[in-house]
Amino acid sequence: MDLLIYSASFCLHVLTVYCHFVDVVVDRYDIPRVCPREVETDDFIRYHFNGTFFEDGKKFDSSYDRGKAFISQVGFGRLIAGMDRGLQGMCVNEKRRITIPPHLAYGSIGAGGVIPPDAVLVYDILLLDIWNEEDKVDIRSFGKPAACERITKTSDFIRYHYNGTLLSGAAFDSSYARNSTYDAYLGQGDLIKGMDEGLLGMCVGERRIIIVPPFLAYGETGHGTSVPPQATLVFEVLLVDVFNPKDDLMFVVKEVPEGCTRRTVSGDYIRYHYNGSFQDGTAFDSSYKRNSTYNTYIGKRYVIPGMDKALHGLCIGEKRRITIPPHMAYGEEGVVDLIPGSAVLVFDIHVIDFHNPEDTVDIKVTHKPQECTVTSEADDLIQYRYNCSLMDGTLLYSSDQFDYPSITTLGANMVIPGLEEGLRGMCVGERREVVAPPHWGHGENGAGDVPGSAVLFFELELVKLQKGIPEGFMFVWLGDSPDPLFPAMDLNGDKEVPLEEFSAFIMLQVKEAKGRLRPGFDADTIIQDMFNNQDLNKDGKIIDDELKLQGESQQVRRDEL
Repeated sequence: MDLLIYSASFCLHVLTVYCHFVDVVVDRYDIPRVCPREVETDDFIRYHFNGTFFEDGKKFDSSYDRGKAFISQVGFGRLIAGMDRGLQGMCVNEKRRITIPPHLAYGSIGAGGVIPPDAVLVYDILLLDIWNEEDKVDIRSFGKPAACERITKTSDFIRYHYNGTLLSGAAFDSSYARNSTYDAYLGQGDLIKGMDEGLLGMCVGERRIIIVPPFLAYGETGHGTSVPPQATLVFEVLLVDVFNPKDDLMFVVKEVPEGCTRRTVSGDYIRYHYNGSFQDGTAFDSSYKRNSTYNTYIGKRYVIPGMDKALHGLCIGEKRRITIPPHMAYGEEGVVDLIPGSAVLVFDIHVIDFHNPEDTVDIKVTHKPQECTVTSEADDLIQYRYNCSLMDGTLLYSSDQFDYPSITTLGANMVIPGLEEGLRGMCVGERREVVAPPHWGHGENGAGDVPGSAVLFFELELVKLQKGIPEGFMFVWLGDSPDPLFPAMDLNGDKEVPLEEFSAFIMLQVKEAKGRLRPGFDADTIIQDMFNNQDLNKDGKIIDDELKLQGESQQVRRDEL
């Protein structure tokens, strides 16, 4: 309300000046720009003052000198009448000078030995606080997040930051200054009553100003040296976290790939990426920043209990948001310099792959020619096309990067076991999809661009197949060998077989499908080696006595006739 400033009528005398005031004179010499509330009758106030005599300016009392603000109620005769009038309409942080005539002060009697009779009193006032017994907690919300999945309720445990000030704006405490949230249960007596009320119904990320009257704060006793008695408290609050001791794991499925035929179970080994944050969105960890998945067994307590539970029932490629209460995470202790005590953790995870140590190679035929009489097996030389990817679709290698299809001999340990298994039993023109778990692939250490413990996905097509011969042999008969052998080899019947005749004989057996050379090697080189091993006296020809079938002599190598 606007204050009525009463003028005083006074008389001027020639040598002595006496002002005979009719009413209180109020000089509002410092008014705050914002005044949300003015003093009214019935209000309680807390203020500092200096009291002086109008006549000579001598000080007779001061709350500053006592080091303690004065507290009283306005309008109930607890103050001198002039003060009751002069304080009306005053704002917190306002400074005013109140001049009070004797009949509205201590009159013709005075007060003890301090205030003489008929004294005009001057009070310089600084108002610090206003409250009323009818006041309630004043809650002003600002900066409320657009999405609010949960609001605080009694028995919840909350973590919040705050700046605490008196109504005058003087700071008395701040969680920010301690670099630590204030953590407490709601409605359990951990907080002053006004905060128990003011923090109800908040969302994580919401900001509020909570104004608490003294009787719902620290009352007549105050709190230490920072909060004086009968102080209204103003808290600027940011809610960081909320959970209830009865909370369980919560998750939201963000994305599930089509055709999910298998989900994680206890005992599986999983590779996944994650972003870890607190409920207010502050990040604390990320596998993406390390450019490396997090790898672990499920159900073996290698991760926090909440994550161990959350990793069940997932598909490869699935994305989930997982919210884990602290009693299923790092509890009251947290992790030093990383996770505060009693923090709710939010993980956005993306499953890259998983497998079980008992898994075998999974083979799916996507195309098979109508005629399929010859299939690949150990010792065969094959040509094949392939794409090799991670289970999330990341292409690692492809035969299309080269001019020719890849070539390998099955059973020669030239490719990883899982690929070897996937290439067996194929017809030329057949196509397959093959999933190789890491123990059939590159294992825990990985290789090249293949991460450790990665499940590999192959798309295969068999292009060419040359039947092979057993390991250690360079030529084998496909049926019974000629008996006797030497006359069959001696094509011109001259009782001796030079290299040219020997070569013609071997190639004739191959042409007529009676024998087979080891594929993947130069035929002339193989035949030369075979001839040299049979030509025992090194005279450039083989005779009947030199010819030995494989296995008849310890001196004969296994790659011979």
